[in-house]
Amino acid sequence: MNLSLERDAIVAGPGFNRWLVPPAALAIHLCIGMAYGFSVFWLPLSRAIGIAKPVACPDLTLAGALFTTQCDWRVADLGWIYTLFFVLLGSSAAIWGGWVERQGPRKAGVVAALCWCGGMLVSAAGVASHQLWLMLIGSGLIGGIGLGLGYISPVSTLIKWFPDRRGMATGMAIMGFGGGAMIGAPLAERLMGAFRGPDTVGVWQSFVVMAAIYVVFMMGGAFGYRVPPAGWRPQGWAPSADASASITTGHVHVRDAHRTRQFWLIWAVLCLNVSAGIGVIGMASPMLQEIFGGRLIGEPALGFAALNDEQRKAIAVIAAGFTGLLSLFNIAGRFFWASLSDRIGRRATYATFFCLGIALYAGSPWAAHVGGLPLFVAFVCVILSMYGGGFATIPAYIADIFGTQFVGAIHGRILTAWSTAGIIGPVVVNYVREAELAAGVPRNLVYDVTLYILAAFLVCGLIATLLIRPLDAKWFMSKEELDGLQAKSEIAHAGDHDVGNGRFDLTTALAWAAVGLPLLAGAAVTLTSASVLFR
Repeated sequence: MNLSLERDAIVAGPGFNRWLVPPAALAIHLCIGMAYGFSVFWLPLSRAIGIAKPVACPDLTLAGALFTTQCDWRVADLGWIYTLFFVLLGSSAAIWGGWVERQGPRKAGVVAALCWCGGMLVSAAGVASHQLWLMLIGSGLIGGIGLGLGYISPVSTLIKWFPDRRGMATGMAIMGFGGGAMIGAPLAERLMGAFRGPDTVGVWQSFVVMAAIYVVFMMGGAFGYRVPPAGWRPQGWAPSADASASITTGHVHVRDAHRTRQFWLIWAVLCLNVSAGIGVIGMASPMLQEIFGGRLIGEPALGFAALNDEQRKAIAVIAAGFTGLLSLFNIAGRFFWASLSDRIGRRATYATFFCLGIALYAGSPWAAHVGGLPLFVAFVCVILSMYGGGFATIPAYIADIFGTQFVGAIHGRILTAWSTAGIIGPVVVNYVREAELAAGVPRNLVYDVTLYILAAFLVCGLIATLLIRPLDAKWFMSKEELDGLQAKSEIAHAGDHDVGNGRFDLTTALAWAAVGLPLLAGAAVTLTSASVLFR
């Protein structure tokens, strides 16, 4: 077994099956995707000292919460870990994207595993000693760097292995990031239940066990990575004449990509699509509860404000099922839309996102007030599928425009749009909602203006999409510069076109089962919780 971490040493030889690479990528993405599910720890951690009931300190500030050992943390204090996750994901992907391209996916995957799992162990020490600053450094800072490196580690490799199906390949991997919480959150709940006792809420022990599980999967994924020889293509495949107009055969250096108009237009496309989608994700549960109120439990005359505590608990359970259903559409959309983009083109796919999204966002208030619950749920589910599809399609779009040599590094820089959107979307939604409530707007109408504003975001995104054109040839590297950048071992194997066309054999089936079975189990749990919506 080849245990080298160097890029030159992991060039695939004859007989290697390219279908082993996607499950390797999924193994890493399913683990780091637990970042979406970390909120499952917040409530138990908010009573880490009191155990049965939080030990509240009314005058506690965030600065005080960092070091206190006498007061329980507030959920708002713990939420900074979540913020750091996605700020560090985008910034670390941008900073180290070039390093990932030079060193290869295996080394990046190993470093990602050490950061993500090591960060969880540091956080476990922070919980055990009740030091929030240690958790922020562990999961927030160290884990956030692991998120960024793990997220982009397979992108360039998958696109090079699947030049015939770029969207499908990246969609499979990035689908895993969306599905990580679907597996990790139920696992965390079970572990905390097993470790919970009279003097512990079971969180630090759960961190340790999950870190041990994740490091095995992530290391397995990292050592499963191989890169194709330079110039490799699947047997019998050649770029079609139709694709040649929209898919470049040249390659842009990462140092030049941000100097092009196309870079910033794609950045804007991702930012606007994610800003709208993340706004809906952030308000999904309260939005359903406040819009429909008693209608969710067969009491149509009761608005949200008129519900008693028991009724509010009942609709909160239904809203949780709604959130779970949205997560499934988020995941499925990553594969569906990215695969569709291979057939209709990336530009047409994003134009569909924005045109259909404008109609659905603008029509959601009507669906809520006239069409009823099923229609509103259908609208939001399709919206979330396009949110996930936007993430999965963007790497292939970058490769189409800028070539594949630095696609991972350029993707890393464009992911700063995600970090920006993570601020814009929630801020717009929260502030507009508060302004509407302050103006006396009824709770069942309070989200209408917000949805119209998000539709306006998509109008801007559609304009940006329509402005994207192929790059001028002046931006492409010369053949001499390109040859000098590619690994010598890749060039040495450049004529070996027998690589990567293996059959779906037992090894491949086992690799897919290792990632597919947990994903199916998580989907089954999520569907069960979502079924409460339709009772």
